Amino acid sequence: MSYQVLARKWRPKSFATLVGQEHVVRALTHALEQGRLHHAYLFTGTRGVGKTTLARIMAKALNCETGVTATPCGVCSSCMEIDSGRFVDYIELDAASNRGVDDMTQLLDRATYAPTRGRFKVYVIDEVHQLSGHAFNAMLKTLEEPPEHVKFILATTDPQKIPVTVLSRCLQFNLKQMPPAQIIEHLSHVLEAEGIAFEPAALRHLAKGAAGSMRDALSLLDQAIAHGAGKIEEADVRAMLGTVGDEHLFALLDALVAADVLAMTEVARQMEASSLSFDGGLLELATLFHRIALAQMVPEALPDAAERTRLQPYAAALDAEFLQLAYQIAVHGRDELALAPDEYSGFVMALLRFCAFRPERAGAASLAATSAKLAVAGRSATPAAAVASPPAPVAAVPPAPTFVPQKAVDGDWHACVEKLPLIGMARPLAQHCELVELGKTAIRLSLAPVHRHLLGKVQEDKLQAALETHFGRPLRLSIEIAEPSAETPAERNKNMQNERQERAIAAVEQDPFVREAVDLFNASIDESTIKPV
Repeated sequence: MSYQVLARKWRPKSFATLVGQEHVVRALTHALEQGRLHHAYLFTGTRGVGKTTLARIMAKALNCETGVTATPCGVCSSCMEIDSGRFVDYIELDAASNRGVDDMTQLLDRATYAPTRGRFKVYVIDEVHQLSGHAFNAMLKTLEEPPEHVKFILATTDPQKIPVTVLSRCLQFNLKQMPPAQIIEHLSHVLEAEGIAFEPAALRHLAKGAAGSMRDALSLLDQAIAHGAGKIEEADVRAMLGTVGDEHLFALLDALVAADVLAMTEVARQMEASSLSFDGGLLELATLFHRIALAQMVPEALPDAAERTRLQPYAAALDAEFLQLAYQIAVHGRDELALAPDEYSGFVMALLRFCAFRPERAGAASLAATSAKLAVAGRSATPAAAVASPPAPVAAVPPAPTFVPQKAVDGDWHACVEKLPLIGMARPLAQHCELVELGKTAIRLSLAPVHRHLLGKVQEDKLQAALETHFGRPLRLSIEIAEPSAETPAERNKNMQNERQERAIAAVEQDPFVREAVDLFNASIDESTIKPV
């Protein structure tokens, strides 16, 4: 007996066995039960989600010998012939190879004749968007008012290319991609029925590789069974798909947290030696950064307690702003792999970018500031032994002031801001502030009301930590809302940029060649295209 592939063997033959399209099944079931049958249906969705399978089930529901029903028997001659593709009144047309107006005219001419065996003639036009414009025009009238014995079922992966005049004549159902959980559940059912041993973790990789297509998932399952010699194991499936395993992903994360660039490149080398997909590696990293960000911001969004526990140390160690940047680097790094000299170097450059943009200095500043505060607190505490023994006589000294204001110097503040290792919103906050007073234990800044939106506890804490590191002592930061009396660093940068732009425009306008061209052609200079160098 010849082998039948799983995708064909396990093709659903009724609405009850169809997986993952409950919204479509519900609507079609109610229509069949109530006798509200439309003459034209349009099924849209990506490959392998059940468009032509639904068309066959509909054809059986309309032509079953038990009558029009939402539960065709599947054993009568009509149902069995439709399943095997031999039913004379069920016609499948591939619009990719029959897209011309002549093909459509012949089909419509045959549609006028009564069914030979069934109750209805069912015409299924797959990939209908590939029909030519003339073919669409030829079918419009028949599609709107077909003979009572004709039903049209159109299927497409690209509904945008179908004319609106056709769309308006059909009931449209959008079939969804299969979620990984449903694919895993169905593959488990198939393997148990086939009597094949499997590791549940292996099915997760197959579900990811299928990208929402149940047909692709079953095809991959066939390949995995052959690859694993009759059993499904995670290591074999990963090797077959070139999937990056958790050990590589978390090794990269551990190295990133430890700022160990050498360890990261070593993981990349191991991935290359194992012929693992670098595109898949960046995809998995982006997914992992997304999950860590959820664990950091909204842990309740991760229903798996074990996953929350595993990701929590990374959520605590990585800055929220850096996680957003790392996610962006991973996503864009995938696009850049095709432009890189080779995928290995493109992947390594993405890893180096993680390290280059990781705010290590800001983290060190926070740690130093925290240590300084703890040291000050420790020195101010009175040991119990000192309380028990009488104090030694000391000479009277005037109490030292806790805050000694000094006149702020604009240039000093500008230079200070340039040296502060700030990222995210903390940097524009510092650039738009003016230094009012600087003392031994406190620093006071002013911020214009128009920039009030830059304030926030996170960025203020980062600015305070950076200032404490810069000045080498604990400082209490206060920011008041007031119009600055002098030029802020942001204003100075803007003014300097404007001056450079004006000098560039003047240089171009005074260039002899440019002036000659303007006079000769009666031309004008588009100043917006001039950029200083």
